[in-house]
Amino acid sequence: MDKKEISKAIEKTVLKMAMEPNNTEHYHELAKYYALDNQYEKVISVYESLLEIDPKDIQTLLNLGSIWFYSKEYKKALKYFNQAMLVNPSNYLVYYNIANTYAELKNFSKALHFYNRTLDFNSQDPEIYNAIALLYHDFDDFVEAKAYYEKSLSLDANNLTALIDLGNVCFKLFEYKEALEYYYKVFELAPDNKTVALCIANTLAVCKDKEKCYEYFDKALSLEGDNYKAYICYAIAKSDFKDYDEAIELYKKAIELNSKEANAFILLGNLYSNLKRFSEAEEQYKNALKINKLDPSIYVLVANVFYMNNQIEKAINSYRSAVNMRPENDEYKLVFIQILEDYIKEARKGDLLEAV
Repeated sequence: MDKKEISKAIEKTVLKMAMEPNNTEHYHELAKYYALDNQYEKVISVYESLLEIDPKDIQTLLNLGSIWFYSKEYKKALKYFNQAMLVNPSNYLVYYNIANTYAELKNFSKALHFYNRTLDFNSQDPEIYNAIALLYHDFDDFVEAKAYYEKSLSLDANNLTALIDLGNVCFKLFEYKEALEYYYKVFELAPDNKTVALCIANTLAVCKDKEKCYEYFDKALSLEGDNYKAYICYAIAKSDFKDYDEAIELYKKAIELNSKEANAFILLGNLYSNLKRFSEAEEQYKNALKINKLDPSIYVLVANVFYMNNQIEKAINSYRSAVNMRPENDEYKLVFIQILEDYIKEARKGDLLEAV
């Protein structure tokens, strides 16, 4: 429906509501049209009016909870999901939504409790196991995450979410061969999946398979989608394989694609620094600072370059900037104090020699 059609549908529905003010179906219909027109404040208003007529309308309670959930208003979402649970304590979707909300609030125990309640009513839905796996994944329990992704795949062997995430979990567990098996399966099912092509390429890079690694990076670049991340990952791999000139060109391509992101500038600066091309490294870090002026870690990188290039006073000034921005960071303080003390000692030694 286009905007004009939606407006007409809204007008007709409002008239029907005037004729039958207690018919909740009209409220659901009106809310649907407002949603199609992205007028979510009006959707909320319609649903709240509906609840005055029927406070036990579970679909309305779930819909309101979902609207607040996707607005990241999690406490408001829980209010409606909890009301829905009182209305129908055997509806698995209620528990699933509550669990998802607690997962977003980083409340592991409550999220897990409500996911398990979901399973009490529906134990055959692979997406529930995916959600539990993601919960464990987010809390860095990769072993448990792996077990739940495997359970999901036992119910649906071609579940793309489980295959991709299980590959990621295996990668984090340093089980690169298994990770590749899952990534390859995804790529068979979805050969246009750019993200998975990159996952395969990155894993092959870790496995030191240069030829296949480059092959999959080239595949990723040929697929539709943003190449910024692909260029960066490819550049990192090229650098690891000591193809430094090609890595530099790939970083430059990433910068051409998106000069408002600091990441490519920083990584290119790091590469120049490792190659002892200090002035070029400094230039890239300063480009990054133009984007993220308040990032103390970039000042530390600049300071490191100055220090390695024996420009100690400039290094001290850059370290001081980082410390001033993050006075609570003990690592920055220790490095700054050590370099400052060394500089003072050298200066005093020079003064003593001149006196002699």
